[in-house]
Amino acid sequence: MGDSLNSSQTDSTPKDLLSITDVKAETTPQKRALSYANTIYVLFHQVMDKQQPADRIVSEYFRVNKKHGSKDRRVIRESLFALFRWWGWLNKLSDAQSSQAWFSMLTATATIESHAWHDIIQAWGEFSGNDFSGSNYNQDAPSTASPCVSSKCEWMNTQFAPLKFDTDELVPGWFWQVCPIEDAAQRLAMVESLSSRPPIWSRAQNIDTDTAIEQLNRVDVPATGCDYFSDTINLGHKSINLNGLSLYKEGKLEIQDLGSQVIGHICAPKESDLWWDTCSGAGGKSLQLRSLMLKQSSHSGGSIIASDIRRKPLEELAKRAKRAGFKGISVSPWKSDELPVPHAHFDGVLVDAPCSCTGTWRRNPDMRWIDGVEAVQDKPGLQLDILRRSSQAVKSGGTLVYATCSLSPLENEEVVNAFLAEQNDFTLESNTHPFTGKKTEMLTVFPFEADTDGMFVARMRRN
Repeated sequence: MGDSLNSSQTDSTPKDLLSITDVKAETTPQKRALSYANTIYVLFHQVMDKQQPADRIVSEYFRVNKKHGSKDRRVIRESLFALFRWWGWLNKLSDAQSSQAWFSMLTATATIESHAWHDIIQAWGEFSGNDFSGSNYNQDAPSTASPCVSSKCEWMNTQFAPLKFDTDELVPGWFWQVCPIEDAAQRLAMVESLSSRPPIWSRAQNIDTDTAIEQLNRVDVPATGCDYFSDTINLGHKSINLNGLSLYKEGKLEIQDLGSQVIGHICAPKESDLWWDTCSGAGGKSLQLRSLMLKQSSHSGGSIIASDIRRKPLEELAKRAKRAGFKGISVSPWKSDELPVPHAHFDGVLVDAPCSCTGTWRRNPDMRWIDGVEAVQDKPGLQLDILRRSSQAVKSGGTLVYATCSLSPLENEEVVNAFLAEQNDFTLESNTHPFTGKKTEMLTVFPFEADTDGMFVARMRRN
């Protein structure tokens, strides 16, 4: 287990949370609980102080500290990410309490999320000085059978009276300014979804979906199908060792959020199309586009060129395409202002633009507290510039698709409207929302609609 904080770590931590090295642990569960608490404490403040993604901080920590077993890693990781999910409430505890604040936060978080390490949670509660025992903990605490964020808010208001907690506080105040939702029920649904862990979504490729699900179930992966897309597989919420799955190693299973998969279906590539994925990253959507082509014909003559300003993701895409046995995907780094591909050459161009990623806060709850409103406000100029440049590669009659994983109209509708105002040779096309069935010209996928990440997509046609 992790060691206690050393003096340099203590000195670098914020003053509103007291160091926990003074706590005396007597029983074995208390000692383990204290060690976990110390490790989580250090990681939490590294994320907040360095303003770096928690995923990166945790991965580096476990890479260096190999002493942790699988249970240790689970307790540390899940507790850390849960703290960020509920930080909008928990930060009030740091203001109201002193030496026991950290343990109150850990106990409240574990209670809200119904974590299974009960002896650890009990020890944290004992260290906190708060009464988490008896009915408060065992009966009144939120449970997996009652996951409503409103009930969790009621429990917090009871447990930590006279402090007051509100569901809107679980996201930063600036979020509602740039992602306005007037309907109260939708607003609560948004908070509910952003406060819960999403499932692991995947796609079957080069294999029948039912066959893939059957093989996954055989190795105790709780895979199920999806009502919306025939090749989508829900892998549940449990962590999975992908490299231990033969389907994954053979390129027959790709991890891709259901919301992200919507974008490929809106692109709707034909089997012989030539597409350019302008900001491909590691190529999840490039692989999906090629898979959609091959589903129409195993001898599809279509192809995709994937570009990115970073070489490493393109190298990862090349590995993934090789693993899947996909021919017809090539990479072309975008190194300068000049297009890396010919003008007016493509049947379709996908611009999955860099954005604030507010739609992925379910998977990255730390980012809502690391980023400020400028994460949204700084993006539209860059997004419009990329869209404008990329549009030059669309041939007459071709398709231009603009997408983000942002929930803000500043990065979405306003960028598309600004583009169309200056580019009269493109026309916006209507789409059917795959989850609601509604016709719309600009499609926003909200996380609460189908247990997904949030996404935006608009499809345009060159006249």
